[in-house]
Amino acid sequence: MSNKAEIATAEETSGGMGLFERYLSVWVALAIIVGVALGQLAPAVPEILSRFEYAQVSIPIAILIWAMIFPMMAQIDFSAIVGVRKEPKGLAITTTVNWLIKPFTMFAIAWFFLTVVFEPWIAPQLASEYLAGAILLGAAPCTAMVFVWSYLTKGDAAYTLVQVSLNDIIMLFAFAPIVVFLLGISDIQVPWDTVLLSVILYIVIPLAAGYLTRRTLIARHGQHWYDEVFLKRIGPVTPAALIVTLVLLFAFQGEVILENPLHIALIAVPLVIQTVFIFLLAYGWARLWKVRHCIAAPGAMIGASNFFELAVAAAIALFGLQSGAALATVVGVLVEVPLMLVLVRIANRTRGAFPD
Repeated sequence: MSNKAEIATAEETSGGMGLFERYLSVWVALAIIVGVALGQLAPAVPEILSRFEYAQVSIPIAILIWAMIFPMMAQIDFSAIVGVRKEPKGLAITTTVNWLIKPFTMFAIAWFFLTVVFEPWIAPQLASEYLAGAILLGAAPCTAMVFVWSYLTKGDAAYTLVQVSLNDIIMLFAFAPIVVFLLGISDIQVPWDTVLLSVILYIVIPLAAGYLTRRTLIARHGQHWYDEVFLKRIGPVTPAALIVTLVLLFAFQGEVILENPLHIALIAVPLVIQTVFIFLLAYGWARLWKVRHCIAAPGAMIGASNFFELAVAAAIALFGLQSGAALATVVGVLVEVPLMLVLVRIANRTRGAFPD
């Protein structure tokens, strides 16, 4: 299926869930409220779910993220992946921004605000812990959620897959050295099993499932049935899984959020500035290089958003569940989804400024 056909299919599929997409910001806000309330009113629920964990990865969250990703993977024409080599600019922008710029701008912006601007309100030791959490976020570009942002911006699914896969490979080797360098210490133990398990859960499994599903159903029912019936039926799974994921995330962290309202607002400031800056940098660069919108938008989203599952797990492993670093990574989750939805709208409204 051609790229135009893929985009058309995505548009048709999204048309079947227009209510979700149109008011997704509202659903996200409600999910946050429900999640925090659930954690306070029914603490047994997150306590029970937290038992289902392996290598510090929550299995229920992993299943929900898998549900978010699978509909996008099922749309990919895997034969189109080989065409990525014809458009290397998108990969060049993504890798350069994510690994040579983003971690260091995150450090600089977070250090300036947390230790200088907000010094009257944050004790030095706590500011250092918050900075550590910001560093963990900055060194982990997004993986799973990028497929959602790509879907909402009508991105090239095959190209997005390659962009994310390349970043995951780099992350395996670059995450620890960058974090060690920016924290200025040499004995940090990065949870490699968490990184590897996350890649398997969020990339390998849904990728294999999407490939087998597509191949089997097209062979059995034909291309037209697959595009017009099957993809439309599974389309609503992505936003529904996103909402449930947010409910559980904030059920797990609701008490921490309620106990630190002022600090959460202060931590959010540099994270928001960093997110917008990186998006505009990558997106503007792609515009100057005349990269197609279906490649430029997801590429900018990869750098702007964070692999918060890894950042939260690493913060807990390195600094403890009640640490300032862990709180900072949770704030990253809190601000990321609503902010990324705003950036999705910006990307969609500026589609005409990019080549088709």
